[in-house]
Amino acid sequence: MPDSSADVSQSHPLYATDRDLIDRLLACESPGDGDLVDLARLLIRYEGFPGADDLQQDMQRLLSLWSLSREELNGQVRALWARGFRPGQAASDSVGSGFDTSEVAES
Repeated sequence: MPDSSADVSQSHPLYATDRDLIDRLLACESPGDGDLVDLARLLIRYEGFPGADDLQQDMQRLLSLWSLSREELNGQVRALWARGFRPGQAASDSVGSGFDTSEVAES
């Protein structure tokens, strides 16, 4: 029986959400910290994956557009994590002077 497993292309269960994310990244002119982390994460997820060739090609295109090698991207992301970056951190939404206007009644 011939071994056809080398020619089998698989469908990744997160393909649809990853496609949306990569499309968003392709629209970025200047990537932010979260964008760099997302690309590094996706590169790891799809490394050696037998399928999703369009995603893998677009990830390589992103590295080229952002003028980064895989090693440079990984170095930048490691530095972000070392500085305390965590995905989902919201930027400070502070408005005004930060003065606490709540009054504490003294008895």
